[in-house]
Amino acid sequence: METLTIVHSRGWDGTYPPEEAARAVGALEDGSVIVLPDLAFPMSDEERRLLDPRILAKAKNVSYNPASGRLGGTSCTGAEAEVLRLLIARYSESARSLVNGLFPAYRASIRLQRTSLRPAEIAGRASSWRKDDTRLHVDAFPSNPVRGDRIIRVFCNVNPSNRPRVWRLGEPFERVAERFAPGIPRPLPGSAAVLHLLRITKRRRSEYDHIMVGLHDAMKADDAYQSSTGTEPIEFNPGTTWITFSDSVSHAALSGQHQFEQTFSLPVSGMADEGKSPLRILERMKGRVLV
Repeated sequence: METLTIVHSRGWDGTYPPEEAARAVGALEDGSVIVLPDLAFPMSDEERRLLDPRILAKAKNVSYNPASGRLGGTSCTGAEAEVLRLLIARYSESARSLVNGLFPAYRASIRLQRTSLRPAEIAGRASSWRKDDTRLHVDAFPSNPVRGDRIIRVFCNVNPSNRPRVWRLGEPFERVAERFAPGIPRPLPGSAAVLHLLRITKRRRSEYDHIMVGLHDAMKADDAYQSSTGTEPIEFNPGTTWITFSDSVSHAALSGQHQFEQTFSLPVSGMADEGKSPLRILERMKGRVLV
């Protein structure tokens, strides 16, 4: 498995030759991070002035819901809030065009989810170990069960001070699962219904979601694992865009400030090889259906 796969950009709305698109899909599903080192996101001077932690309210990110057009997590109001909303909406549309062009095999089944702008420095941020994204983890959504769907994320570093976003990558998902999944007990009978009834989750958790949240927490809680596992730091310079299945690629964001992120969901049936999905890997390990 290649940790990073370099793809030379054809623009946010470019079309890629079939052989290049097939290579990108194969690398993505194998657990690689697709890196477009020459795909910057263009911004006006007015928009660049919003690259400042002052735009945050109490949240660590500004969030945008493409389905409703609503902005959250910001202290901006009035005209400035509208500039910010249109900026993040434009990134969302650009990321969708990029994914459709680079991964045409996913076009029929991929779904656009939330978008974020992350203007705060991640290094040194005070948080609990569970919320500390500088620790290696795979993504799982405790309150929003995915029920086996894949999580694709498109990141872009827009740092105006020429500072990189620094990541560390961990071991392949199968090794993570082999190490931590045996220690995750089965969910208590009826617990998924109770969590949903109390509105702790937006819909009922499947056993798959239960295991994925458990993997996320077990990885972050294990200090010995954190100190002994992972690559040397990887720098994503300003003007770089990168894409990964963040539910299977073990990653940690060590430092960096000012980044866009777009999340997509993809049913496993939309993959070129669904056997490489965390759902199918865990089902093979457990010997039972998890969704």
